Amino acid sequence: MLPKPSIFRAPTILYRLNPQAYIPDAFSFGPLHHDKPNLKPAEKIKARYLRGLISRLPSPDRDTKLRELVRSIDPVERKARQCYAGQIDYTPDEFIQILVIDGCFIIELLRKNAYHELREEDDPIFTMSCMLQFLNHDLILLENQVPWMVLERLFCMTMEDVDQCSLMQLAMEFFANIFSSTRSSTSPAVDRAILQDIEHILDLLRKLLISSVGGDEERELGWRPMPSASNLAEAGIKFRTRKESHSILDIDFKNGVLEIPLLLIEETTETIFRNLISFEQCYLNCKARFTSYAVLLDNLINTTKDVNILCDNHIIANWLNPEDAVQFFSKLYYNSYVKEYYYKRVCRDVNKYCQRRLPRWRAVLVRNYFNNPWAILSILVVFASLILSSPCYKLCLP
Repeated sequence: MLPKPSIFRAPTILYRLNPQAYIPDAFSFGPLHHDKPNLKPAEKIKARYLRGLISRLPSPDRDTKLRELVRSIDPVERKARQCYAGQIDYTPDEFIQILVIDGCFIIELLRKNAYHELREEDDPIFTMSCMLQFLNHDLILLENQVPWMVLERLFCMTMEDVDQCSLMQLAMEFFANIFSSTRSSTSPAVDRAILQDIEHILDLLRKLLISSVGGDEERELGWRPMPSASNLAEAGIKFRTRKESHSILDIDFKNGVLEIPLLLIEETTETIFRNLISFEQCYLNCKARFTSYAVLLDNLINTTKDVNILCDNHIIANWLNPEDAVQFFSKLYYNSYVKEYYYKRVCRDVNKYCQRRLPRWRAVLVRNYFNNPWAILSILVVFASLILSSPCYKLCLP
């Protein structure tokens, strides 16, 4: 079997649209950005986290435990190397050292995020807001991933009494608000079959989105355009937040109402979008599930008016200014390819509804004549005058 890499350098055709969305801000993970001069300061923080992790483990001394961690990765060194597309210019020992240090840092970070008692008073990550912002960006980069099998091995080797959650649950907790500013009161009903064979953290986030989509997936070859949000509003279509959904991908259209889960748009949103799209474009036999979602949003948002409509209907929680949000969506899926479009049925039903005249007339009437109290009062006066002057009304008078 030929190796199936899952960690890639972003294709130039996608990278040039926004290089900063693929480059680490402060932390390198894995070999692709290791030894970059601007990322060197973070290596001291990684070393500190590694020492803290080892110090809590039952072992005669730190060196012994560190050697045990290295030996645990040695059997999968070759397999881990094949997870990266392209040549890795590090010896096996150097490569394992990178994986152990970076992997232990990620595990310690996820544990400290979930178990606050593990944090020191002067913890360099959780006492500095900018560090968490850097990590929310750097951990989701396609070029900046550590193979999941390496993380799981290190996690099992460093289990503690405090551990009540699996590695997957810890990662889900850390990224719980990546697409929404509010936490759901119920846990998502994930499809465990989809969550098999996780490649890395970015792949886990993608699979969580897909596994939480309600109903059967519908996809068709080709794609059908969706009118913008302002055009849909003029056609009488209403927007509603799909509150019961646990995935932003779970979009539906029924009876003139387009239901879309709430999406948080902040500084890191473009980063996660572009890296998920790049992963789907590069990974073998990967369905363009998230790319289809990006296509739909790009159709809906063309102007600041579209952004305001979606914000007013609580479809988007926009932490950027409307102009930046429009710019973000305008080139979101450029130079990507979608063979099977997952929202073709929704787009077909929406377009069919837009062609009906009655909903459009009703929308125009409401917009032009019932959007302010003076217009409503004028219509009531005219209507009353017509009734009072009608022959039937006069005949009813004594």
